[in-house]
Amino acid sequence: MRTRLMMLGPPGAGKGTQSHRLSEVFGLPQISTGDMLRAARKAGTPLGLAAATAMDSGKFVPDEVVVGIVKERLTLPDVQHGFILDGFPRTVVQAEALAEAGVVLDAVINIVVADEELVERITGRCTCPGCGSAFHTRYHPPTTEGVCDDCGTELVVRPDDTAEVFIGRLADYWAKTSPLVAFYTQRGIVHTVDGIGGLEAVQERIRVIVEGRDSSPLTV
Repeated sequence: MRTRLMMLGPPGAGKGTQSHRLSEVFGLPQISTGDMLRAARKAGTPLGLAAATAMDSGKFVPDEVVVGIVKERLTLPDVQHGFILDGFPRTVVQAEALAEAGVVLDAVINIVVADEELVERITGRCTCPGCGSAFHTRYHPPTTEGVCDDCGTELVVRPDDTAEVFIGRLADYWAKTSPLVAFYTQRGIVHTVDGIGGLEAVQERIRVIVEGRDSSPLTV
């Protein structure tokens, strides 16, 4: 049985957090292009250098860079039972490239949150550079201030998580990524989830969908 999921929604909607949690619940690898690109930048690879300017300004990384790294990742053996795509595809062009590569998704989880709520969320967000866990000073604070609960690494605020940069990211999302809702709706695999509420409540809404309790089975 394979379950191949994609997390969709505006920045700050909780895609990364929910992907991480679902990865543990279902035993599926979380494939985060953001984490992979940041790692490449830190390592100073050609891919990282190509992505650095766009990432620091909150812009999209060129399609060919992102598509290449994801296609390579999906050849690894740990995805044979499925995966959770987090942060990819971000454009219809990327979605078409994914389909052309023969990658078929079982479900697209579209997390919906109002823009006003997103701006409030983003200003307190911090992430773990070690394991990728996400926290928020108001909604999901770490047990020890500034330290990751999962691995003990010091938390950081991403340079693209400032309010000014975030507004630009949100505009990019509505212009370039939101058309993916229509793209995947045509394929009958979009499931809309209310992103308001506690982490456990949102996770439960997604879990019900993934397990196919209120829709057709999502595994093949």
